[in-house]
Amino acid sequence: MNADDTNQARHCYIHIPFCHHICPYCAFYKHKPGSLANAAFIEALLLQFEREKDLLAPRLDTLYLGGGTPSLLSAAHLETLFEGLASRISSETEVTLEANPATFDLKKARRFREIGINRISLGVQSFQPEILPTLGRDHTGEDAKTAFHLLREAGFENISIDLMFSIPGQDKALWQNDLEIATCQLKPDHVSCYNLTFEEDTEFLARHRDGELDADENRDADLFFQALDHLESAGFRHYEISNYARPGFESRHNRAYWSGDDYLGLGPSAVSTIAETRWKTLPDTAAWIENPTARVETETLTDEDRRLEAIALQLRTAGGIRINRVGVTNEPCSIETAKQTDPVRSLIEQGWIEIEDDRIKLTREGKALADPIAAQLA
Repeated sequence: MNADDTNQARHCYIHIPFCHHICPYCAFYKHKPGSLANAAFIEALLLQFEREKDLLAPRLDTLYLGGGTPSLLSAAHLETLFEGLASRISSETEVTLEANPATFDLKKARRFREIGINRISLGVQSFQPEILPTLGRDHTGEDAKTAFHLLREAGFENISIDLMFSIPGQDKALWQNDLEIATCQLKPDHVSCYNLTFEEDTEFLARHRDGELDADENRDADLFFQALDHLESAGFRHYEISNYARPGFESRHNRAYWSGDDYLGLGPSAVSTIAETRWKTLPDTAAWIENPTARVETETLTDEDRRLEAIALQLRTAGGIRINRVGVTNEPCSIETAKQTDPVRSLIEQGWIEIEDDRIKLTREGKALADPIAAQLA
């Protein structure tokens, strides 16, 4: 469901670009804090919020602080931010903070809870000493475990951890060890497993182009299915290609993106989509602080844009996509007719999709090919 009739979004994303260390695989807008004052940054966030809060519903369903490393902000700065956002947050709002190990202690974790954060996404990526230096991470596996336990001690009952696979030097045994540490030792409520890809404007892409880092689709698929089998056997539901959750702990914020709901983005380089308009804030923190509501890359989304995005995003989810959203025919048709229409017939014959009721869903084998399948259905 999109925003309501008054064009007010129920979801808000806040981008915190600061990182002590820049990871070589990360393509998000980020930088070291440098000489920028965090107080000025928080003031600009609240100024943008005040000027654009009418675009938000009276009460948010979800609020997500991503980055960057949002947990680098001091508890005092986060408290100031949340005091300014209080008019749109209720006890029912899912409030997620992305956090990196070694950026908080027990006292700070407790402050997170006190100011209204109720979900943590912990950026672990790997527990392996053989892998963490490759990723440029500035924490150890033990740091990650300690951080997780501190969050539990602080009272967090909804913790997600991020893991990565197909990392140079990672084999099935190391990946299995990561999965077992997660499910047997830590027991998080949600796990995101991301296939390493080489993104534009990253050190990893340059090294890949130089032949130093390889890409292997067969390895990607093997490690993907290894995670799927392990996590499902541990009681997690595979509800989106990269995401697994215990019952009731699916990310409401990310599900809103996949469903095509409207959202407002605050902070430098943040994207917003409201009432068929999409725009981005200035992707430069210093410039954004001077003009936090300036819009760049503004575009009007057509019905066809929305349809193509729905295919690309909803097909990745366990619920799949309604058959009338895919380009199987220009006219309304029955499910049986659609099954005989290319490319649906071909994809069914290859065992990559199935139709349940009026929805197209990926099969187990199809889940490893979500993007090319979506392109065929567009």
